[in-house]
Amino acid sequence: MSKTLVWVEHDNASVKDATLAAVTVAGQLGEVPALVAGSGCNAAAAAAAQIAGVAKVLKADDAAYANALAENVAPLVVSLMADFDAFIAPATSNGKNIAPRVAALLDVMQVSEVLSVDGPRTFRRPTYAGNAIATVESGDAKLVLTVRGTAFAKAAATGGSAARRQLRWPVERQL
Repeated sequence: MSKTLVWVEHDNASVKDATLAAVTVAGQLGEVPALVAGSGCNAAAAAAAQIAGVAKVLKADDAAYANALAENVAPLVVSLMADFDAFIAPATSNGKNIAPRVAALLDVMQVSEVLSVDGPRTFRRPTYAGNAIATVESGDAKLVLTVRGTAFAKAAATGGSAARRQLRWPVERQL
């Protein structure tokens, strides 16, 4: 079974709705650990642990992650990717800022604005300003995806009971 790390978009208190669609997609690919990176993000980590389908929550609580700057979050994600097969972020402005940096650091392609999952490595995404839909298959060792939130059903925001784990820097590989 593959493991897909989902970046949780939040405001340090609650989880943004776009994350729920990303969890739905990740669930189609395998086990779903979620990453909550922020400053004072205990409430967001607790909310992420309640999302149906999330297996565990990894929390990185540090001032460096306060504003979800890609320059800080992408290296954190890459340091965790040895234990994951894929990384998914919502196709929001923050997600679209973080995912390409993660892909570049991993030296893999990014599949943007995923509209559907056709197989474990095959996805549909818009192209030509949305005038055509392309089917894309990745041959890379790791997947990096952004997910269009309106294209998927949202995972239930409650009903889950994932374990939470605080990450320390440098990130340990005891996941």
